[in-house]
Amino acid sequence: MNHRLKIPPLCLSVELAVSSGPVDLAAAQDTAQQASTSCPTPPAGGPATDGAGPPAGAAAPVVIVAKTIAPVDSSTSTVISPDIADQITGGKAVINTIRDVVFGEPTLPDGTAKKLAMDIQIPECSGPKPLVVYIPGGGFVRASKESGINLRTFVAEAGFVVASIQYRTLSDGASYHDSIADVKSAIRHPRAHVDEYGIEPGEVAVWGESAGGYLAAMVGVTGDIKSFDVGDNLDQSSAVQAVVDEFGASDMSKVAADFDSETQKAYSSPRNTLALYINGLASSKSVLDDPTAATTANPLTYINASAAPFLLFHGSQDGLISPSQTLLLHNALNSAGAHSTRYVLDGAGHGDMAFLGNAKAGLPQKVILSCAKLERRLRQAIGHAHDAEEPNA
Repeated sequence: MNHRLKIPPLCLSVELAVSSGPVDLAAAQDTAQQASTSCPTPPAGGPATDGAGPPAGAAAPVVIVAKTIAPVDSSTSTVISPDIADQITGGKAVINTIRDVVFGEPTLPDGTAKKLAMDIQIPECSGPKPLVVYIPGGGFVRASKESGINLRTFVAEAGFVVASIQYRTLSDGASYHDSIADVKSAIRHPRAHVDEYGIEPGEVAVWGESAGGYLAAMVGVTGDIKSFDVGDNLDQSSAVQAVVDEFGASDMSKVAADFDSETQKAYSSPRNTLALYINGLASSKSVLDDPTAATTANPLTYINASAAPFLLFHGSQDGLISPSQTLLLHNALNSAGAHSTRYVLDGAGHGDMAFLGNAKAGLPQKVILSCAKLERRLRQAIGHAHDAEEPNA
């Protein structure tokens, strides 16, 4: 079913509501490069949160970075060259933020309950607005809803309600199935409260970076798979009308396909984070030995012509997730009769390293060129992707 996007006009104002909350290290380290009209950054003094940087006194997780990366196949994609000096700025609209909205309370393996919350940014525009559910990255071990504040505010200022969410990770003893269930629960919650948040329930997109990109892809192709729908508001749909996937994985069994042999060997370990997240903490199998990575945990398994339209971004020098991961997804979607557009960011690395304290890694994803394409596609793609200006098949 197609739903024409009824985007409200840009909400212009000389004010910008600056919200409070935990520190976003990526945003804080970018402050010196931003003009006085920059997007809001949470004030100093809040606790360090997972996803925005290593918690105080804690070591950063061990991350495998490839020594060499194969040349990117861009034959079915569009290559763009972002100028990292051309960063997005905010200050164009009044944004009201509702923080710590609990949307679920799943039980963890140790029997305790974990409250999952979202922060909702609502632009001061009249009428129902499209909803974008933002899924933060964090290597499948962290999921901080405070992440990506500048990017989220940029989208909210364009007239979208943006809900940034938490989800269970490997640190909670969770698997990929649990995380997908949490994202779907987060989608159902605003649909059950349309008047409170001012959303149009038929115009919902998911947008994720890195681990969040993988989860966005899985949600985008499993709208009718009820086994992933667990939790509250089960009378609401968790299907979405558009997907934005930035440098996310797809087929975990090939996640290191573009890398040197030493890195591929490290990724094939049964104790690798991906193996534990996909196969479960009790598993002794790698992503190559257990078929789950290539089947039920693989978004390509669920693709058909009715899949939501996708917008994919990937850096050509991503040393954490092989750039071919988004290519596999992109080509499979278009081959099935669905719609996908993929942009390769020339020279860009993995865009979500803020959770390791590297804020600069995300700069290519925050340039006006990249974000304008994201905003334009959200305007066009929610239920109406085939009218997009820049398709590539």
